[in-house]
Amino acid sequence: MSRQDAITASTTVDALFDTQIQNQSVSVSWNFPVAFTRDLFNPENSVLARTIIGSSPDKCHRILMFFDEGVVAANKQLPADIKNYCAHFKTQINLVCEPVGMPAGEIIKNDLHYIERMQKIVHEYRIDRHSYIIAIGGGALLDAAGLVAATSHRGIRHIRIPTTVLSQNDSGIGVKNGVNLFGQKNYVGTFAPPFAVLNDYNFIDTLPDREKIAGMAEAVKVGLIRDIEFFHWLEKSADELITFEPTAMRYMIRRCAELHMHQISKGGDPFETGSARPLDFGHWAAHKLEILTKHRLRHGEAVAIGMALDTRYSVACGLLPAGDDERVCFLLEHLGFKLWHSSLLMENSSGQLELLAGLQDFREHLGGELTITLLQQLGIGIEVNKMDNELVAQSLAWLKARHEESPL
Repeated sequence: MSRQDAITASTTVDALFDTQIQNQSVSVSWNFPVAFTRDLFNPENSVLARTIIGSSPDKCHRILMFFDEGVVAANKQLPADIKNYCAHFKTQINLVCEPVGMPAGEIIKNDLHYIERMQKIVHEYRIDRHSYIIAIGGGALLDAAGLVAATSHRGIRHIRIPTTVLSQNDSGIGVKNGVNLFGQKNYVGTFAPPFAVLNDYNFIDTLPDREKIAGMAEAVKVGLIRDIEFFHWLEKSADELITFEPTAMRYMIRRCAELHMHQISKGGDPFETGSARPLDFGHWAAHKLEILTKHRLRHGEAVAIGMALDTRYSVACGLLPAGDDERVCFLLEHLGFKLWHSSLLMENSSGQLELLAGLQDFREHLGGELTITLLQQLGIGIEVNKMDNELVAQSLAWLKARHEESPL
């Protein structure tokens, strides 16, 4: 039966059942503030209070707070500061219980037990859709708490307080939540914009150097695919950034966040209903590397390697001029990244590179056809739908040779 005959037959059958179809259209506009400040929990700083109170100053708003235990280890006064802040606004803010500590890092995303534990606390304190769940921590905690907020009562107001470079300049200002399952990054998750994102630069000051450096990878990424002037600024400011000069760090975080926000709001597909992930340059390999190294590599560290690989691949396949790969690698290394890890050459039982499975994982995560962002030129990304395994292998060999010639 031809396609046209099948359509005709289907239409005839529908007519027998008097089928009627109407299209339902729903349009939802999201708007949430992203603040950049210092001393967020100083009672004289009203940013958090104004965010919670909003247009209901006569109401006492109930809040539940989760915090990253690693953050409190570096900011021991934080729980007391939170309680003092809420006490200062006690007629308008009701902290329903002591702030609840949760494990630091990727562990919270690798075990659904933590999601259930948080949901149990939400239930125990009767947190409803007009209350607030506030998460203070790095990207892993924000992802997990965001999932809890999005799925409890079908959506509770969620305020993110990112505490790392990476979460302040990238993941914290996005619209995604999720945890890992079946060995895949963010297999369980939602698209649910937060109620607000409040960035406090003070948290950056107390980060370990390794965490400060890791977050810079996303700044290099967004400069490479969206803003050549920002990429040039990163090259010129690398000395200041690697010494964590405060003014340079603040600009890097804010500008990176602005570019991500612009893509999410103006890119036309904030919930990724298509096949592309235009902000994920270098990420197909990075996600697989995180799994292969059991998260011993930080996300930003894996992204730096993934960008180096895909930049070299862009040269190898003729998209990018020769020499641009060295330029990108030089910047990443100048910022403190090591662009090689032995897991890049891990093989499965069939003798194939485990890394290449990351391409299939990447495709499956969105569905549709494989879509990978490469570089057409520095500052401009281009989407391709096929990767040549042999060229990937050659690009890996190039990275390995660079590492062996001048190991960091």
